[in-house]
Amino acid sequence: MKLLHFSRLAAVLLSVSAFGQNPKAPVPDHRDVAYDDKHPAQKLDVYLAESDQPAPVIIYIHGGGWRAGSKNKLPALCRQIIADGWASVVSVEYRFTDVKTHPAQVNDCVRAIQFVRTKAKEWNLDPGKIGVTGGSAGAHLSLWIAVHDDLAEPESGDPVEQQSSRVSCAIGYAGPTDWSLLAQIEHQHPAYRQLLGYEPGTPAEEMDAAKKAHVSPISFASKDDPPILIVHGDADVVVPVKHATDLHAKMKKAGGKSDLYIVKGGNHGVAGAGGPKLLEKSIGFMKKHLLAGTESEPAAD
Repeated sequence: MKLLHFSRLAAVLLSVSAFGQNPKAPVPDHRDVAYDDKHPAQKLDVYLAESDQPAPVIIYIHGGGWRAGSKNKLPALCRQIIADGWASVVSVEYRFTDVKTHPAQVNDCVRAIQFVRTKAKEWNLDPGKIGVTGGSAGAHLSLWIAVHDDLAEPESGDPVEQQSSRVSCAIGYAGPTDWSLLAQIEHQHPAYRQLLGYEPGTPAEEMDAAKKAHVSPISFASKDDPPILIVHGDADVVVPVKHATDLHAKMKKAGGKSDLYIVKGGNHGVAGAGGPKLLEKSIGFMKKHLLAGTESEPAAD
């Protein structure tokens, strides 16, 4: 197969945001809130639920090959949650690989979650009930955060860094999870290599093994990880379905909580291909883990 031109790749990767028929686009209560000061991209939008009690939070991380896309376009999952009003939604922007390569993207998303916890009291959020979701590159970042150990630094002088980075659950749609697969299966596009600072076409065996392991969510899968829902199409040629099945198998072997949803004939735009049934399953998954059975942490001062 031919190497995908990046503009075509970006269009394909962005298509994963089209989760189906969306409710009308909501207007954020807070737009372009800076969660760090290293780069102008480090901002987030906040859609607050009207609630007498601190509301659960859904963190949305967009796709786009780690170098395209925007927090401004919410998928149907987030729009439906906002319309139903049972949780607040935070949409995160992050540095792209033309600015800085991995781990800048995961670091930004981790800090965004920590920042949201510092705003829990002000925004009436429940810091102990945070879910994270995204498609493609956003799924990779969501799953990486979900399975990685807590990155809080309690002794830090930065109050944001003192906060936990752990979440209550995660949904990843068509996300890459294992860079070791580049040596086993054809991956047509350049984004995997660009994320780690390599030129398109760089042989997998010439890429640093430690970097490939650190960028891969599968490296961190363990029994104490929060529940994850992995959604993938079995006809995906951008991110082969083995990324999904292998992470699910690793989680199960470790004794973790993983649910795998394969869309038969689904391509990289798997979320849209799943239709209303997948949307219903996704919302049900979030509600199960954010509305019941979790203990809230104290809100940050």
